[in-house]
Amino acid sequence: MRTGRAGALCVLVCAVLLLVQQVWFFGGWGDAEVRTLVTDATYVPLALAFTVLAARVAGSRRQEPRTRRAWRVITVACVCQLAAHCAWFVQSHFLGTTAYPSAADYCFLLFSPFMFAGLLMLPGQHRRRRDRQKLALDALIVGAGGFIAIWYLLLGPILNAPGLTSWQRAFTAALPVGDLLLVLAMSTAMLRRHQPEVPAPVRLLAGSIALTVTADVSYSWIQLNGGFTGGSWPDLLWLAGCFLLVLAADQQYRQPRHPAPRRRDRSAVLVLPYAASIAAYVLLAVQSAHLPINPYGGMILGSAVLTLLVMARQSHALRDNREMAVTDGLTGLANRILVTERLDQLARQPIRPGQHTAILLVDLDRFKPINDTFGHEAGDAVLIAAADSMRRVIRDGDLAGRLGGDEFAVLLQRLPTREAAGAAATRLLEALRQPVIFGEHLLMVEASIGVAIRDDRDASGETLLQQADTALYAAKRAGRGRFEYYSDVMDTKAREAELRRAVADDELVVFFQPAVDLATGELRGVEALVRWNHPVRGLLGPGEFIDLAEETGAVVPLGAWVLRAACREVAGWRADLPDADPLRLAVNLSPKQVAQADLVRTVESVLAETGFPPARLTLEITESVILQPDPLTIGRLQDLRDFGIQLAVDDFGTGYSALSYLRRLPVTVLKIDRSFVTGIADDAEARSVCEAVVHLGEAFKMHVVAEGIETADQAAALIDMGCSIGQGFFFHRPLPPAEAGSLIRRQYLSRPDPSSRSG
Repeated sequence: MRTGRAGALCVLVCAVLLLVQQVWFFGGWGDAEVRTLVTDATYVPLALAFTVLAARVAGSRRQEPRTRRAWRVITVACVCQLAAHCAWFVQSHFLGTTAYPSAADYCFLLFSPFMFAGLLMLPGQHRRRRDRQKLALDALIVGAGGFIAIWYLLLGPILNAPGLTSWQRAFTAALPVGDLLLVLAMSTAMLRRHQPEVPAPVRLLAGSIALTVTADVSYSWIQLNGGFTGGSWPDLLWLAGCFLLVLAADQQYRQPRHPAPRRRDRSAVLVLPYAASIAAYVLLAVQSAHLPINPYGGMILGSAVLTLLVMARQSHALRDNREMAVTDGLTGLANRILVTERLDQLARQPIRPGQHTAILLVDLDRFKPINDTFGHEAGDAVLIAAADSMRRVIRDGDLAGRLGGDEFAVLLQRLPTREAAGAAATRLLEALRQPVIFGEHLLMVEASIGVAIRDDRDASGETLLQQADTALYAAKRAGRGRFEYYSDVMDTKAREAELRRAVADDELVVFFQPAVDLATGELRGVEALVRWNHPVRGLLGPGEFIDLAEETGAVVPLGAWVLRAACREVAGWRADLPDADPLRLAVNLSPKQVAQADLVRTVESVLAETGFPPARLTLEITESVILQPDPLTIGRLQDLRDFGIQLAVDDFGTGYSALSYLRRLPVTVLKIDRSFVTGIADDAEARSVCEAVVHLGEAFKMHVVAEGIETADQAAALIDMGCSIGQGFFFHRPLPPAEAGSLIRRQYLSRPDPSSRSG
């Protein structure tokens, strides 16, 4: 965060410097020497800024490795330009050096090959061989157009310029050649971009290169035709190019590792080859204006017109190919490609009140029997009729498409209410119920529809399609021939993703319920109980999400998080309270955690990380684990026990308890479920059953802990049975970490210091 603020401050300072220089330039303040000094002095901090910011990108772990490698080379190019501007400032205003080429000129020249290499190294989309060939041709067209302009303006005059040595002539020609390489690399980077829209950093780099090349060409042309003086208008282009480099480096640092695409319109970049060709012909026309119309003028004009006609013909061919690529050949509706593209576009639009976006996923009911009974021609007739019905129902601007088979999608946008999507689905259902005449047969078809409304601005097009698919199958399960709205309750995957995100975003919190000595009320330990601090639904108990976590497997990372968080919290209490060494911590293990091959390694790692002593940890397992323990499970539990950790059977007696397994498993604690404790104060039968469970634990030489104690009479009855440890609302409710910590400190700080006792 601090680095981001430093980058923003750096950009702001550069903007202020550039603004001051512009005001100075256009205000006409000072003589030519002062304006040159101000301009040359502005270059140095700008160059330093984009060098530092580029180095920050090159070393940032926020970027993918290919991006970092490319920006390392770009950083070298920035260093060359920084050295060039510093050398130019020193030699122009302190040394008065007039030698050509100077040290600054060499550094300026080195900028081009390094920037050329860095731009080509920028990551791009993986392409087929034909696509790479097309990309190369497009880039070469741009390069050829640039070569014509540079040859006309610079290279030709340089080769014929008098008074230059061979080295000076070659060096002078190398500068525009370097600019040509930059144009070629920049066009390649933009044409092969790795996402549908050219990323902002690449666009800024392109703008910087365009301004720099324009300034270089202007500078060289002025030098050849009268001599360049500092502080003139090409400096404005160079300075603007420097500032765009600053912005590009800062934007790249802020760019996420895998940025979401923003649009799929490629026309702005695809016109580059055509624009370069047109510019070359315009330049050729200007240069050849003095030639006679016959034969040269007519030939040049004909070549230009012919090229433009070929371009126009190619654009029509590309449009036809595009339509063929995104149209379903049977129904004439959009195909999956276009539906996916349009859905991604809609998913990226901001959510505005009164402008809802919905996707309707339509599946024809009983379509397969029609195909099997009457043949594929009948099936095709039904699909064509369904497509015609959709065209009649949807509005202009909405999109209907066939995803494959008998599955269709309808994209609705700018709906006034959520209910408008349901009304559209009802109209579709009615339209699709119209019988289809096929020869002598009357084919009856219905449809089921799943409706997904875009409520989450972060939901992708693929997510919306999955939600509509989930609602579609809910409609089929509900009896077909109807529609259903998607809701989170339907989608286990969405709920699982939300739960995993809660673990990653620290939305979970561990509460602690104290376990006490039933006779004295003194704390003996705490049990860790997880809660979900849901950003919308508030604080949720485990009953709201643990079953889902078990079902989806999310309980494994969730359980590891709870163990780590609980051990870290209690270890902190123990470190602050020397007398709290007897304090124990109990943490639940789910059956899926026990089944993990790396369970022992995970527990040992958490204890090593948090410094919690294994001898003070109790891991609680459920009866489902001890009912059918396999050898691997027994081995893992024994390894935990050998490590010094106590094992407890939680909620004993609520399932199909197998007493024989209690002897085989290394279990040391038996926790009596609250269902056995309820009623023991006034029900003799309940009291007898609970007493039998207590004695069973004693027979197996286990510590017995009672749960769910809510009254003093229940606590007294348990003491009479021989149970000494318990927990429940009568003593303490589950407490958040701060309150639990305060309770622990009050108990252990209030104890007398044994060393102060006499005798």
